[in-house]
Order: sequence, then C-alpha cells, then structure tokens
Amino acid sequence: MKKKRLIAVLLTAAMAAGLVAGCGSKGGEEKAKTDDKGGGSGKVYYLNFKPEQADQWVDLAKQYTDETGVQVDVQTAASGTYESQLKSEMAKDEAPTLFQVNGPVGLATWKDYCYDLADSDVYKDVQSDDYVLKEGDEVKGIAYVIETYGIIYNKALLNKYFELPDAEVKSIDDLNSFDALKKVADGIQAHKDDLGVEGAFTSAGMDSSSDWRFKTHLANLPIYYEYKDEGITSTDAIKGTYLDNYKNIWDLYITDSTCEPNLISSKTGDDAASEFALGEAVFYQNGTWAYNDIKDNEVADEDLGMLPIYIGAKGEEDQGLCTGSENYWCVNKNASEEDIQATLDFMKWVVESDAGREALSTEMGFVTPFTTFDDYLPSNPLVEANDEYTKAGKTPVSWNFTTMPSENWKNNVGSALLEYAQGTGEWDAVKTAFVDGWAEEYKAANE
Repeated sequence: MKKKRLIAVLLTAAMAAGLVAGCGSKGGEEKAKTDDKGGGSGKVYYLNFKPEQADQWVDLAKQYTDETGVQVDVQTAASGTYESQLKSEMAKDEAPTLFQVNGPVGLATWKDYCYDLADSDVYKDVQSDDYVLKEGDEVKGIAYVIETYGIIYNKALLNKYFELPDAEVKSIDDLNSFDALKKVADGIQAHKDDLGVEGAFTSAGMDSSSDWRFKTHLANLPIYYEYKDEGITSTDAIKGTYLDNYKNIWDLYITDSTCEPNLISSKTGDDAASEFALGEAVFYQNGTWAYNDIKDNEVADEDLGMLPIYIGAKGEEDQGLCTGSENYWCVNKNASEEDIQATLDFMKWVVESDAGREALSTEMGFVTPFTTFDDYLPSNPLVEANDEYTKAGKTPVSWNFTTMPSENWKNNVGSALLEYAQGTGEWDAVKTAFVDGWAEEYKAANE
C-alpha cells in the first residue's frame, strides 16, 4: 500500500513538473516572439537637440512603443542648453542611451561615452563617411539630418521693391553680393510704408532662442572664408581676417530691421518667425528647419526663397547656401547591453521603416544622409531653393562653426554683439571675443 502511494506521489510530481516545464516552454516561446518583434528588456532614452521637432519625436517614440512594446522616452533640451543638460543627464543613473554631438569639438568632449557604431545597421545605411564622425576605425557619431541655412526671403514683397522707380537692384539675378543686398535692404527700409512692411530684416533677437543665429550661424561666414584662404578645416587660433565683413552684415541686420537695435535683447526666435510669416519683413536669416514655423501663414509656399549670406568676400557671387550638419547621433556605451541593443533597433526602425522615414522627411522636414530615403523627400520650398543653387553650380558654404572651441566662446561673442548693437560696447570687443577668446577657449579645452 505504501509502495502504491509512493508511486502515485511520484507520478503526480512528474505531471506537475511537466506542467511547469510546459508553462516555461510556452513563456520562452512568447519571449522569443517579443524579441523577434523588437521587444525585450531594453529601453531607449533619447535626449533630443532640436526643440522645433520635439512633438514629432515624442509621437514617433509612442508609435514605436505601440508597435514593439519597447519603452522609448524622449526629452528635448531648451534652445541653447543642450550641452549643459546633457552633462546633467549623463550624471544620472538613468542616463540617455541616445544623444547628440555637434561635430568634432562636441565629439572631443563625449568620445569616451560613444559606442562604436561601425557594425550597426544605421551606419550601413549612410551614403558615405562624409556624414559620420570617426576616431580611427571606430564610428562614434552618425549625422541624421543635412540642413541648409541662409537668408530666407519673401518673393512677392521683394518683387514689389524691384518695381519701385528708384530701386537700385531690379531682379533677383542681380542680388548676388553684399553690395547688392545692402542696396536692396536700405531701399526696402526707406520704402517700408510703401511696401507695407515693418523693416527689411526680421528682428535680430539676442535671447537664447535666437542668438545662435548670429553668434554661431552668422559667425560661420568669416570662419569659412578664413579657412578657405588658409586651406584648413580647423585651427587653434583664428586670425579674424573677415571680421570687418562680419560687422557689415551685422550692421545691416540691426539697422534695416523691424525694431531698433537697443531692443534686440528682448526679441525672441518666435518674434522673428512671426514677423516673417506675417509679411512684416522681407528677409529672415534661418534655415530649412524654419519652414514649419512659416507655412500656413501670410507667405505662400511659392513666395519662399533663400539667398546665400553675403558678407562682401571675394568671389561670393559663386557662393551657395550654408549646408551641413551639427546633428550626430551617438549611443551611450555605458548603458546596459539591453538598452544599447534597444537603442540600435530603434535607430534602425527610424531610418528603415515607412513610419520612421515618413516622420523624418514629411513631418520633421529633414533631408537625410541615408540611402533608404530615396523615395522620402520633404516637401519644403527652402530645400528646393538649395537644390536650385546646387544645380546652378554654386559652391555650398560648409558648416565650420562645428569647430568653434566652446559654448563659452559663442556666448562671449554673442554678448559682445549685443553690447555693440545696444551702443554700450565697441566693435573691438567683438574682435577680442572672437580672436583672443578663440585661442583661450581652445587652449582650455585641449589642456
């Protein structure tokens, strides 16, 4: 009797073990299915650089999570604060798994955090190494958007100026130098009431949402031409050869404007975008990314054009628009293996899936450096303007501001520009911040 009872107990235990094994096997199959779908234990935290696309990135992350079950969190730094916020976030336990650097100088700061992307699917999708940041054979960063900036203009308003009896320039074809730009801007400013505008240029706002347009993007022009003369791509000591040209264009921006120079400290990026979108100004220095802020207002798409930023440099009539990238994806190598893999999977989905490509090209308006985007091009008249200059054989202006020695250098140049505009400082202070500041900041960053 005891023997039968023992056999019964053993059979029951064996059946129970079989049931447990069966449940475990089924769970393993379900986990495998989840992994195949892109799920698993990893998660993604993306610290986004571009506030103008903040909402679109959040929507895209949610779409990926709904599709795969993988958690993707997106945080966007306020304009002009990315570097400081990145430093703060990287010090936390839950640090970003995906972040950005702005080029070689940014990479120098963060290279020890960058996972080697040489074997990643995203790297395989890049058109060429022109769009990556390397250290030796390691791929530390990959550009995900190629952008263009210049002087956006309203064709309808500009044509009204050309028709004025005393207009010194009569067509867009003749607007191909600083001298011509100054004649046009001065003429518009003199006839602003006749043309129904507040000024030739939008306000040159110097708060953090706008000052980067001048301390970084505009400052690229004197750097570009100096590098071109010297045959270099970076330097530890800028000479400032073209700073008088920088002064000329800055003077034009702040005098032929919708507001007095002493008011620009309180003007924002939104102010400038609004002034242009509502037809209150003819010219607006910004880039292809500004289209979303302009469209569906008073300026029709067919009336949007973009001029090169002319500063009076020799040969500038053959100059194209400023084209490049300061948006390089980097993966945090200090994240867990699961989070790194989840991040690589998310990046691949963004550049290969229909949803990701549609979001980047149509919703965010990006031109990308990936081979997967041949059929996904943004509908953006400012992008088309750049294509026209390229087809005409104009030479694009490279983005050399990525070699600026530090954020502190930019801020000091910006402060000097503002003091000069307000009449509380001299132009010599801008030169000092630009030249002496460059050497000091470069040395501090490379000690």
